Amino acid sequence: MRILFVCLGNICRSPMAEGIMRHLVAKRGLSDRIAVDSAGTSRYHLGEQPHPKTLHVLREHGIALQHAARQFIRADAQQFDLLVAMDVDNLSEMQAVLRGSEYKTHFLLDFIPDGPRGRSVPDPWYTGDYAGVYVMLDQACRGLLDHVVAEHLPKM
Repeated sequence: MRILFVCLGNICRSPMAEGIMRHLVAKRGLSDRIAVDSAGTSRYHLGEQPHPKTLHVLREHGIALQHAARQFIRADAQQFDLLVAMDVDNLSEMQAVLRGSEYKTHFLLDFIPDGPRGRSVPDPWYTGDYAGVYVMLDQACRGLLDHVVAEHLPKM
């Protein structure tokens, strides 16, 4: 199972979700069955490391992340089983890249149990609330991992 998180610049939200999900996957002993990556819909930060505040909040929770920003491309639909957007604009951009493809995209926050559907993850680049975004992403990644285990991984 391969999961790709997508935001705008691939230096704040999507790499934070990538780090959280990798951490959760490892804690459940599933690193050999679930791969995680992230990308951005823009070319703004290609090759850059995650934002320092993203790395700081991850480190505060015991998560190390090595990642270089990259752009979401059409081939990602063939490389990944789940394409997960951080907000409505990201989802729209992803769908434009995938136009004509049968691939289904998802909102990350839809995986928060009993949470409102289609809600967007606020961009901490603009809000400055990296800690609040971490909490939101952690809840959503836990729900997504439960979904993947229940619905997509063959029973062992």
